[in-house]
Amino acid sequence: MTDQLPNLDTSLTTGTLVDADVHKPRILLLYGSTRKRSFSRLLVEEAARLLEHFGAETRIFNPSGLPLPDDAPVDHPKVQELL
Repeated sequence: MTDQLPNLDTSLTTGTLVDADVHKPRILLLYGSTRKRSFSRLLVEEAARLLEHFGAETRIFNPSGLPLPDDAPVDHPKVQELL
């Protein structure tokens, strides 16, 4: 699996985030840009790859269609997805 992470120095890592008997940590990753070539989205995707390598369960929230604060009701579909 480390061949998919060529820049990871395995001599500096301790293995995984948790023991096998413990539930994987769940991490929600957020980014704010909705541009097609978003560097913050690319950074979040790379962070997710690293976190998954170390045993975390990740989910990335795509903000496309999310209304501005105080601009939509609480039952808006994207607001509900984020909640």
